[in-house]
Amino acid sequence: MFNNWLRNNKVAAWILTVIRIYVGYEWLTAGWGKLSSGGFDAGGFIQGAIANSTGNHPAVQGWWAAFLEHAALPGIKFFNVLVPLGETLVGLGLILGTFTTFAALMAIVMNTAFLFSGTVSTNAQMLILEVFILVAAANAGRIGLDRWVMPYVRSLLHKKNNKPTTFTKPHTKVNTKATV
Repeated sequence: MFNNWLRNNKVAAWILTVIRIYVGYEWLTAGWGKLSSGGFDAGGFIQGAIANSTGNHPAVQGWWAAFLEHAALPGIKFFNVLVPLGETLVGLGLILGTFTTFAALMAIVMNTAFLFSGTVSTNAQMLILEVFILVAAANAGRIGLDRWVMPYVRSLLHKKNNKPTTFTKPHTKVNTKATV
């Protein structure tokens, strides 16, 4: 019942728009701050998360620390670009209501990564709001550019999927007589 209301109700669409813009603003300002500073480096954050994976009460799980140590830290240049760019694009997508469901999904991925790394801050709150946006699906972007973008994308995909393949022969007769 609640899910149906969240996905179809006009009042829910307006509430989701407010939530979407708030969450998008938080992502956009975080990403833009990193992009405009010119020197974002996630290395210290990752090393801190790895350090927090030991001791009596580790804040970071060992499997996540292993991922950070063996994948993220060696690929730090990639993550130094990916994190601020991802935050900025997610923020823009949510504020404008463009590819809203995908933007919310990527926000959930980033918030989860930050939570796994031991940073609570506003990540848990943002994660809950992003889940509402994701569950609401198209209704979350109804009051936004998705209203026009998604039907256009669907029409492009529909045209692509309805093209005949080069292997079909449109005027070939099929033998319907049964052979014994």
